[in-house]
Amino acid sequence: MNTNDYVKFLTQQFVQYYNQPKEQRKKHRLERKENRTDFISEWFGVIPFAIMMLFIKK
Repeated sequence: MNTNDYVKFLTQQFVQYYNQPKEQRKKHRLERKENRTDFISEWFGVIPFAIMMLFIKK
């Protein structure tokens, strides 16, 4: 992919995002935020998350 194609792609994405109503953009942003994985499990895996859950239960 050359630079011209990349700039064209970015411009299309920006225009597509900008043409959406403001409420729809906010809704999409909130949905992305809710579906995000936890920082600990994303960076360190499941084991630290399991240990953390053990301490929280007690």
